[in-house]
Amino acid sequence: MTNSLLTFNIVDGRIVVVFSALSIAALIYLIVRREPRLVVGRRALRRRPTFRRVRTLLIAAGLGAIAAVVTLSITELGLNVFGTPLQSDTRYWVTGAFAAVGVAIASLWRSRGWRRVIAATTIPLVLVTAMFGINAGYGLNPTLASLFNINVGQPLTVPPQTAPISQVPSESAAPLWTTWKAPAGMPAKGQYGTVTIPNKASGFAARPAYLYLPPAALVPDPPVLPILIMMMGQPGGPDQSSLFVQTLDSMAAANHGLSPIVLTIDQIGSPEKNPLCIDSPAGRVYTYVMSDVLDYIHATLHVANGRQNWAIGGYSNGGTCALSFGAEHPEVFGSLLDISGEIAPSLGSESATLRNGFAGNQAAYDAEKPLNIMKAHHYTDMYAIFTSGEKDPTYTAEATTAEAAAKTAGMTTVRLTGPGVTHAADAVKFGFPTGLNVLYPRFGLQKPSS
Repeated sequence: MTNSLLTFNIVDGRIVVVFSALSIAALIYLIVRREPRLVVGRRALRRRPTFRRVRTLLIAAGLGAIAAVVTLSITELGLNVFGTPLQSDTRYWVTGAFAAVGVAIASLWRSRGWRRVIAATTIPLVLVTAMFGINAGYGLNPTLASLFNINVGQPLTVPPQTAPISQVPSESAAPLWTTWKAPAGMPAKGQYGTVTIPNKASGFAARPAYLYLPPAALVPDPPVLPILIMMMGQPGGPDQSSLFVQTLDSMAAANHGLSPIVLTIDQIGSPEKNPLCIDSPAGRVYTYVMSDVLDYIHATLHVANGRQNWAIGGYSNGGTCALSFGAEHPEVFGSLLDISGEIAPSLGSESATLRNGFAGNQAAYDAEKPLNIMKAHHYTDMYAIFTSGEKDPTYTAEATTAEAAAKTAGMTTVRLTGPGVTHAADAVKFGFPTGLNVLYPRFGLQKPSS
């Protein structure tokens, strides 16, 4: 029962409708309910709402809305707490919730009985309603478990390797699409679940990673497959890779069960943190990715040798990390996928990032900026895919700048912008499939278009 509740879908609209209806009903009760009975002689009369009380509630709602505007201005525009402009729907939810809380607080005064109880209950009710509404708008946390960072993923049993990675074919081998024949009895879909990556080198407290194994990886004598390492945004976690699974299964079905193995790792540790994908007091993330994660892949997964078969990607914060790792380590990664990523490590403003992320060391900060990393290299046979949303002006501009720098540094770049796409789940649902379409021929999983 508990697991069913945690995995209940909270972004398809049903829960938002239910909580919105309850909130509206509570507010109507507080606004229009008549006053207690007044006894005149032997007759009990019910007072109608007075103009004075209605005016008080309207003033309270207005003050709540003003408080919301001030709060949003400070957090979004002043401190840049979220690192990106908020969606319009989010601002509406916050403003509406603050206004409703104002009405509820005003209704507590000179109230008693059920009216006081309902007024007190309305405060958490409207706040939870706004939380569900905002979450549904972004669509990145489809369940309560995801929203509250509770791991309910099922552990995945990884089939043993048939040969050490040093002995498997590299990019010099014939592309799989020319040699692979799907055997009888191959599963129709891949397997998806959690795996634990030992952190022997870094000590970084990462959450369980999520691994997708395509149908071709699940047969008795599987082919060696390419690998795509993915990272999600902040706040967020590897469980948001559930957004990929349908795409991966569909692509595998259209290509005889072939797909890259996709390992979605945790580069932040917890939703409220952002260790910037570097080694610092906040966590040795760089060592975790480049040592622990790579060691796990080499020891555990049946993947192809050679940089052309290896890609790193991510969304938002994860896109920034993917750009940094890919740009700094072209000897490991032959491709990178940056979905609506930031152009540099960020903890809000540049001054806050310098102060809190790099202890005021400007040289260290500059060295971690992907544009500077790319300036120091000239790339050969390196693919870089940049995607963003048409309705995401901040990261569209940053992706365009990053793509231009990558092209100048010698990378083969692809720039894709999604019509009507914002900086939410729709960015992932656009960027991942379109990026995968570019990577499939690169990985030798699909015949290149002529």
